Amino acid sequence: MGTTGRLTREGTTLRKLALSYPEATEDMPWGHHAIKVKGKSFLFLTADAGTFSLSAKLPSSGGGALKLPFASPTEYGLGWSGWVTARFPRGARVPLDVLRLWVDESYRAIAPKRLVAQLARDLPRKRRNRSST
Repeated sequence: MGTTGRLTREGTTLRKLALSYPEATEDMPWGHHAIKVKGKSFLFLTADAGTFSLSAKLPSSGGGALKLPFASPTEYGLGWSGWVTARFPRGARVPLDVLRLWVDESYRAIAPKRLVAQLARDLPRKRRNRSST
């Protein structure tokens, strides 16, 4: 993708959402935002002068996601294991509601079961927070 730039407003929103999950952390390999849980990536975000993209592991909805015009299997062989990448030109309308679901599915696919169980306990608070964005 070339030189990494600042995330778009939507990218920043999705980054904050991903980091709100239990024990989520961020690394910056290769200049990309890698959001991880227990050392395993569940979301990649990147931007350059013309494009914003994200990659997420979608074991349940990946087949349907790949039918969307902005989605493709993630490169580097990750597509074979259920990873999907969404790419948007800067300034394009980004379907945040869909991408929020992708972040959630990816976290649940990667996180240990005890952390996923914690989400059920936190759900009412999280719903209030998400509806205010």
